[in-house]
Amino acid sequence: MKYMLLMTYGVPADVDEKHGEISTWPPEDIKAHHQFQRDMNQELVDSGELADAQGLASPEQAKIVRFAGHGAPVVTDGPFPESKELLAGYRIVDVESEQRAIDIAAKMSAAPGRGGEPLNLPIEVRQVMSAPDVDV
Repeated sequence: MKYMLLMTYGVPADVDEKHGEISTWPPEDIKAHHQFQRDMNQELVDSGELADAQGLASPEQAKIVRFAGHGAPVVTDGPFPESKELLAGYRIVDVESEQRAIDIAAKMSAAPGRGGEPLNLPIEVRQVMSAPDVDV
């Protein structure tokens, strides 16, 4: 079963208050955080469970695209300012059970922040669904 594990930043106030934006961390803390992510990816590659993992550009670089009915699509900057959540990245894992996906998400949540203290970030766990069979 495949699961997408979505990493969000900026959701819990306690994380923002304690750690602040990653760009404000000391360089050694940023390096430790990135090394944690690389090590975790390697661990999942070694176990055969990693399908994909990517960081995402900041919301300032995001675009919202809508079909306009004709002609060019409507493209606006996004996400909207009232959004409090930043989708920082994701991992897609191919695991034997939902419990294994939850265990991986728990480890992801403990990524080190300022001073090496675990961030305790919320990780959304969602099963990747296959397309339904369609008779043509």
